[in-house]
Amino acid sequence: MATVWMRCMFDGVCMVPVARGRLLLGILLVCLLLAPAVAAGEEAGRALYNFRCYVCHGYAGDAQTLAASFLTPPPRDFTATRPDQLTREAMIAAVTHGRPGTAMKPFTGVLSSREIAAVVDFVRSGFMARGRSRAAYHTPANGWPDHERYRLAFPFATGAIPLDTPWTELDPRQQAGQRLFFSACVSCHDRARVREGAVVWERQALSYPRFGFRPGDAQRPPDAVSGATPFARHDIPLRIAGLSAQERAGEKLFLANCAFCHGADGTGGNWIGQFLRPHARDLTDTAAMAGMTRARLRQVLREGLPGTSMPAWGAVLSDREIAAVIAYVARAFHPLASAPAGDVPPAGTPTGTR
Repeated sequence: MATVWMRCMFDGVCMVPVARGRLLLGILLVCLLLAPAVAAGEEAGRALYNFRCYVCHGYAGDAQTLAASFLTPPPRDFTATRPDQLTREAMIAAVTHGRPGTAMKPFTGVLSSREIAAVVDFVRSGFMARGRSRAAYHTPANGWPDHERYRLAFPFATGAIPLDTPWTELDPRQQAGQRLFFSACVSCHDRARVREGAVVWERQALSYPRFGFRPGDAQRPPDAVSGATPFARHDIPLRIAGLSAQERAGEKLFLANCAFCHGADGTGGNWIGQFLRPHARDLTDTAAMAGMTRARLRQVLREGLPGTSMPAWGAVLSDREIAAVIAYVARAFHPLASAPAGDVPPAGTPTGTR
């Protein structure tokens, strides 16, 4: 018997014991037996990668994703990393334990050691060793038959044309391509390339919360409909010590009537405040409150703001109640100019006076 090192058809190196007279037969047999198993392992790694890793590293392994554009340091571009620059052992350690100081989380407890090895081997063979030709995602096997039908959008996906190019600067074909990109490609290809470096998206509420939702409900155990969202924290009422009697009355009125849109913390960052167009005013923001005096706020509360969702409260709240809300806003969220004479109705004024 002789021990023979050989390179199989699937680029694996095997050590195989064979009889000298049967060397060729032994090589052929080993390749035929092992190649399907290696192929199956690579497909398992691909499936795990496409489910667990693509959000940051991209389907093509080049880290050109929406998440990557917000991460510092950015995720690794595997297509620009050679196998000799990053060992298999180091990659397995990174996937298993994560990488401190980065967004790379540990997958121990999520993936088995065999699954981690499969993902790492797929990345090394699919992106690092064989280059981007193996990283093609838009294939019929991946559910992309006739990918050429999106060709008008290609310049926007590749960055040849900046995504924020004004509509008037695009010819009809480019306009169609831009429209196609935003309807079919943007969720994976992100911003590709833009003229302006600032982020152009904002957190957006997609619908009203569940029926019966009230400010303060965020203190209940979170659920999948409202409490678990990033908007919920803005519905937690503030705790302010030393409120006057008028300010306490204003607090009660604000939480019962105003917090639905402006949030219990006055920022308008709650679900409804961000759903409205334009958004509810951030009562804590100096720019948004510039020029806002007690007299101006009283007028807005009484008459509403045309062109916005701010209704008129003059038929709902009395002048005394409106004055109490103003006092609370000035204490809790942003200082206002001193109240002019007559801003607070004299004691004994009937509650219903508007």
